[in-house]
Amino acid sequence: MSETFTIHYFASASQYTAKHTESLPAPQRLSDLFGELEKRYPGIVAKVLSSCGVSLNGEYVDVEEDLDVVIQAGGEVAVIPPVSSG
Repeated sequence: MSETFTIHYFASASQYTAKHTESLPAPQRLSDLFGELEKRYPGIVAKVLSSCGVSLNGEYVDVEEDLDVVIQAGGEVAVIPPVSSG
């Protein structure tokens, strides 16, 4: 059995991927995550991810700044689009 982590998609991210969750190979550097998703879903970085928040195991992380963070097997990542109010 291969080692994986779970990624959860919400709102526009879920619509773009047509999935609510999927498993990706682990370990994976957090800084490589958007590149991996772009390969799977061309255009997702510009259209969705650039405005999304990302959490790893319940803690918000910065994909561009947290370069040392590695997503381990069994980890949970959430892609959370901005919440609109009105």
